[in-house]
Amino acid sequence: MAGVLDSVNQRTQLVGQNRLELLLFNLGGRQRFGINVFKVREVLQCPPLTAMPKLNAYVRGVAHIRGQTVSVIDLGMATGLPPVQDLQKAFVIICEYNRSVQGFLVGSVERIININWNDILPPPEGAGRASYLTAVTEFENELVEILDVEKILNEITPLNADVSESVTEGLDTTSVKDKIIFVADDSSVARNQVVRALTSLGLEIEVAKNGKQALDRLLELAEDTGDVTDKVGVIVSDIEMPEMDGYTLTAEIKNNPKLNQLHVILHTSLSGVFNQAMVKKVGADDFIAKFHPDELANSVKKWLGLESE
Repeated sequence: MAGVLDSVNQRTQLVGQNRLELLLFNLGGRQRFGINVFKVREVLQCPPLTAMPKLNAYVRGVAHIRGQTVSVIDLGMATGLPPVQDLQKAFVIICEYNRSVQGFLVGSVERIININWNDILPPPEGAGRASYLTAVTEFENELVEILDVEKILNEITPLNADVSESVTEGLDTTSVKDKIIFVADDSSVARNQVVRALTSLGLEIEVAKNGKQALDRLLELAEDTGDVTDKVGVIVSDIEMPEMDGYTLTAEIKNNPKLNQLHVILHTSLSGVFNQAMVKKVGADDFIAKFHPDELANSVKKWLGLESE
C-alpha cells in the first residue's frame, strides 16, 4: 500500500494537461470507485475507531491519526450501500476537502490510474446512485464511479453559504448591472452553494456543469457581443470537472484572444495539496479554497471592480 501512495504528492506535472490520477477503491462489492489523488493525504488500514455520542449515522467513529482527531465516514452507508463490514480488513482514505480533513472508510484500495479528463463523463441520467455521482469513466472495460464527495459532506455537515452583511453593505453594482457572473462546477451541491453566496451581490448568474460546457458557452457569448467581457464580469470555476478540468478551461480562456480579458477565479476543494505556482502556470487571476462565502464574494467584487461605499 505504501508503494501505491509514495508519489501521491508528486502529481503536479499533470496540471494544465487535462489529465488526472484516480485512486481506485471499492466499498465491499465489485464496483470500482475513484477519487482524485490530489485530494488524498494518505491511505492506511483502518485504525481503531472510537464511538462518540451524537455522531452522524454515516460516521463510524473517530480515529487519532498523526496527532489529529479525524472523523471516519463510511462511504458505503453515505451512498445508500451496505456499510463496510470487516473493519480489520478495511482501509481509510485520508483526504482534505473544504478546508477540513476527513477519513473515508472503504472496503479495499486497488491502484492509481492516469486518465484524461476527456474520458470522464457526467453520470447517466436516472442511474440508481446518480445523485451521489459527479462523474463516471471506464477502466479495463468496467465502469468507475466518481463520487460527489461535496454532496456527501454537505449532508453530514451542511455548509453555510450566506454572505455576511458587511460584504454587501453599501454595494453599488450600477457599473456592472448588465454583466453576469459565470459559474462552472460539476457538483450540484457546490453550484448551489456558489450561486447562493453570489446572489447576494445582486447580479445575474449563469452556470455550467463542466469546463467544456463553460468554454462553449463563453465562445458563444463572445461571438454575440464581440467582447465576452461586455456580458461576463468574472468566471468562478471548479478545478475537477468531467470532459475539461478547470486548469485546462483557464488555459483555453487565457490563450484565446476573444476571451483572454476575462477574469478567472479558481474555486476548489483541492486546498490541501494545491501549489500556487500552478495557478500562475495556467494564468488564473485568483484561487479560493472552498468554501468560505465571504472570501468568494470579496474576490468576485475585486475582479468586478466593485467597492462597498
